[in-house]
Amino acid sequence: MVTASPPRDARPAPEASARQVAGRRWRSARGVVAAVLAMIVVAVVLAALRPSASAEALDPESPKQDGSRALVEILRQHGTPVTVARNTRDALGAAGPGTVLVVTRTERLTEEDLARLSGVPADVLLVRPTSFALEAFAPQVRRRGPSFEEIAGPRCNLPVASLAGPVDFHESETYEVAGAGTACYRTDYGDARLVQVSTGAHTVTVLGSTAPLTNRRLTEEGNAALGMNLAGAGTSAVWLAPDLPETGSGAGQRSLGDLLPFGVKLLVLQLLVAVLLVALWRARRLGPVVAEALPVVVRSAETVEGLARLYRAGRARDRASDALRSGARERLVPLLGLPRSSAQDPSAAQEIVVAVARRTAYDETYVGAALYGPEPLDDAGLIALTDVLDDLERQVRQS
Repeated sequence: MVTASPPRDARPAPEASARQVAGRRWRSARGVVAAVLAMIVVAVVLAALRPSASAEALDPESPKQDGSRALVEILRQHGTPVTVARNTRDALGAAGPGTVLVVTRTERLTEEDLARLSGVPADVLLVRPTSFALEAFAPQVRRRGPSFEEIAGPRCNLPVASLAGPVDFHESETYEVAGAGTACYRTDYGDARLVQVSTGAHTVTVLGSTAPLTNRRLTEEGNAALGMNLAGAGTSAVWLAPDLPETGSGAGQRSLGDLLPFGVKLLVLQLLVAVLLVALWRARRLGPVVAEALPVVVRSAETVEGLARLYRAGRARDRASDALRSGARERLVPLLGLPRSSAQDPSAAQEIVVAVARRTAYDETYVGAALYGPEPLDDAGLIALTDVLDDLERQVRQS
């Protein structure tokens, strides 16, 4: 049994062609998709691994790892009384000259609380404050960004830092000072983890990390010494650990940057970098200009003659006369010292006619009929119009 083989030039079915196109598109784009997915996974992992603060973080009475009970007890044993305040009213009542007011969890404070606390006569220690708290207590201090370099040396002449020596900050915010102030524990980029400025009658110290004050990391490096030097610098200390605000109380003044986790910020940055790289990769790269040989070279005179024959065959004397007059005006306008845009501007017709009449032997009526008149009645009139326009242009050039 003999079967007929398909012809060699048989084309594939439309379904097969569509599958091939889809396959090529997927192969060209899978690298980009894989890179974007990898960035998303890295950002999610970083956000998940970042320790989240519990409700009792930096609580002076909490024995948990992120609490600060150990530091408070050490201060009391060394003769520094510590008063625990749970609201702004109690803190203002206990703080006075010679007292160090330790302010933690500033995201739980309202704008009114921050304004009242900023006028306290005591020295203030802000522990990882929000941008609103920085604006209220030390407007010359600006937050720069996070730092993951755990151990750092003082690299400043501030006694509370130089006596403590290297400190394990674990993960910290960094700051810069615009004006007079002391910056310690700088990063390689010059930003500081500890900043102290003088504002009026008191001193404000900004600490970008909670690690030196927590029970878990108090025994690491010089953390205990730094915490004692900062909180115990006065005759007494008032530790403000605000309670959780009630629903609808208006507390919790945090900016968008405070609310966004670092992993989300990193994800946005990675996506921007990925989009830029893909744009550079897929962008059309323009090479040098390539001269392409034309199949036929037509002389300009032949083109003009061919166009004239088309006008004549179609009896398009109106189109031909408009083209002649428009070209004459385009050549006359520069010679008359007028703007080139006036050649096609109907409102400038009178100005052109007057200028041409002054430079030629014809009056304004004759020049206006030649440049803006009606179409010729026959071919002889079209030829006569050509001669008139040539004569006008010649006289203007020679004038």
